[in-house]
Amino acid sequence: MKIDFHIHVKLSKKTNFEIEHFNSMINEAKAHGLDAITLTEHFNTHRFEDVYGTLDQLYPCNNHYYNVDGFKLFTGMEVDVAEGGHILVSGPKDKLLEVHAVLKENHLTADRFIGLEQLFDLCHPRGLMVIGGHPFRESNHLYHIDKELLKRFDAFDLNGKDLYEIGIQENIAKVLTLGEELGVPVIAGSDAHQMFQVGCVHNDFAGNFETVAELKEAIRAGGYKRVISPNLNLQVRTANYVKKLLKKKVEVVV
Repeated sequence: MKIDFHIHVKLSKKTNFEIEHFNSMINEAKAHGLDAITLTEHFNTHRFEDVYGTLDQLYPCNNHYYNVDGFKLFTGMEVDVAEGGHILVSGPKDKLLEVHAVLKENHLTADRFIGLEQLFDLCHPRGLMVIGGHPFRESNHLYHIDKELLKRFDAFDLNGKDLYEIGIQENIAKVLTLGEELGVPVIAGSDAHQMFQVGCVHNDFAGNFETVAELKEAIRAGGYKRVISPNLNLQVRTANYVKKLLKKKVEVVV
């Protein structure tokens, strides 16, 4: 199974969920040979409920993944924590939405973001996998947090955007060293918000999996390899350029 653990299906937090954009992401993932992705839309994105609400109407879901014409879309979200980091949470949809309801009630804004330890205590008893997103990103890093707390992560995110911005070899060295020091596996996630960045990294597993719990076990056992596209720099640079153009377009319309 080839899977990307960090992917968005909206252009940005402020935009609406558009099925045309969603389809472009899935089609691009298929074109790059992926079999699955984890949907990690921001937990406080504009009209978060529209994402899963729309998918519920269009595709069958077994509470672990949507079957998008044979392509697996595992359920998840990206959560901001009080310490400043971004956390990728995935697992059974009903449990995921339980956590989202708690966050929506009390922790949607920067002055009230949930603490990392509290997030672990919400997620792990519910069988959710918790991945530390882009741990060395300057704006939202995790490496400064107490090491005993960092050890509770199920994995760290070798992030496509950071591989471009920090440098491929430098970022690999930083993230892998942190993982080895703490005994935490490292998986790859593109952090794509649009089709150009899809496929810049992925994970290749020997088996085929039906649940995040099975994926988590395979990650812990090291039964996968991280794959970085030789075109990563071009893909991310193109995505960044298109993002700037789209922002200018929105400003002109406003």
